[in-house]
Amino acid sequence: MSGGLLVAGTTSDAGKSVVTAGICRWLVRQGVKVAPFKAQNMSLNSFVTTEGAEIGRAQAMQAQACRVEPTALMNPVLLKPGGEQSSQVVLLGKPVGEMSARGYHGGRQQRLLGTVLDCLEQLRGTYDAVICEGAGSPAEINLRRTDIVNMGIARNAGLPVLVVGDIDRGGVFASFFGTVALLSPEDQRCVAGFLVNKFRGDVSLLEPGLDMLHGLTGRKTYGVLPFRHGLGIDEEDGLRVSLRGAVRESVVAPPVGEDVLRVAVCAVPLMSNFTDVDALAAEPGVVVRFVDRPEELSDADLVIVPGTRGTVRALEWLRERGLAEALVRRAAEQRPVLGICGGFQILGEHIEDDVESRRGHVDGLGILPVRVRFAREKTLTRPRGEALGERVEGYEIHHGVADVTGGTPFISDGKGHSLDGCRVGQTWGTHWHGSLESDGFRRAFLREVAAAAGRRFVPAPDTSFAALREEQLDRLGDLIEQHADTDALWRLIESGAPQGLPFIPPGAPA
Repeated sequence: MSGGLLVAGTTSDAGKSVVTAGICRWLVRQGVKVAPFKAQNMSLNSFVTTEGAEIGRAQAMQAQACRVEPTALMNPVLLKPGGEQSSQVVLLGKPVGEMSARGYHGGRQQRLLGTVLDCLEQLRGTYDAVICEGAGSPAEINLRRTDIVNMGIARNAGLPVLVVGDIDRGGVFASFFGTVALLSPEDQRCVAGFLVNKFRGDVSLLEPGLDMLHGLTGRKTYGVLPFRHGLGIDEEDGLRVSLRGAVRESVVAPPVGEDVLRVAVCAVPLMSNFTDVDALAAEPGVVVRFVDRPEELSDADLVIVPGTRGTVRALEWLRERGLAEALVRRAAEQRPVLGICGGFQILGEHIEDDVESRRGHVDGLGILPVRVRFAREKTLTRPRGEALGERVEGYEIHHGVADVTGGTPFISDGKGHSLDGCRVGQTWGTHWHGSLESDGFRRAFLREVAAAAGRRFVPAPDTSFAALREEQLDRLGDLIEQHADTDALWRLIESGAPQGLPFIPPGAPA
């Protein structure tokens, strides 16, 4: 077998990422050597590969679904928004500069088509199948000329396209039909059919509509996936929860000890890698909320200042909302605070930024004895160390270089030499993303937080974050295996879109 498939969506957040991961996990369980691919990703949730390349976390998660190591080939172009109209462009895992949306779509994007096709070809030469993910909608008629991630890649690479629609939002039939009808005849020939996502209720009631859709478009529906809670792992497009809502919808076991532990995460602008708190939310008895008001910190046992693509902007936001003052007061009262990456920098004494915000010298909150200077070259590493007597692993993605002038080292090499971060009282700071996924370290850290907060909280002795992630990926594979027409999917991946698919007018405008 040597084939491929592009999973497109009627909208952003239709479920492309999880469907792609589910197809990958289903295939690998059939003994197929498979890889994920997304030509261009816009996300503040990123990951570092073993070779030191930055890619979207969604593609890293999909690689895990494939049981392979992620590489830069799987996400050759990553756009990291730095504001409403500009993004940092990361090409083959390395930043190559900032660019406005107009500048990118005005010519730079189309020039990258050769690069992304070459990456896809390399993957297809190595793997039996490559499951590609589109971005947004393939029917963005204003962007089609420069498209390199939806129909642009499908047409050039000869990939069949499966369009996913979120029926929970409503209007899925109109979205399916309209998506096809706004594509050119050449693009329409690639669209093989549809996949309904997040369906609640009796499928038999939906079937007449699917039959009518087939009659209108000549294209079949390859499956109806039921709604399942808690499957949105490693989201790429933004924070998919209310600022005052819970991190997870899935049911978590009751606490082991007598008390729960309440964690408040400051919902700073341009928040990056908010998945850092997933491991905390997976712990029985830990309640995680995203907050944006100072009064919401009062009952928290731990406050986290997360990473951000705009450190200075986030610092200003904290001051404007009164959260900065609340954090300083909290640290003085010896109540636990954790800063991660940009959050660590914010907790320091001052920041010299001529790279990200270009604001020069900016005073930090002064809680930790740290001075930060932004370097033009980005740090991209996968470090290992020791903290609180436990092994810890993580990954670093930052321009800020920290000069720690005091406090106690937070993460060391196990031989007394500091590797990263520091601690003063009950305030900790580190550049390492993903450190809380290290089970032993996470338990030790939560014990310290519970003791400082006076909570009778006990970390569960057997929570394995890696095992929980594997369970989630298997659930995605189960959804495809149990609710999709896998025989038809197999033929689609192997042989491409069916011949003779009808054209649906009006097609794309000239």
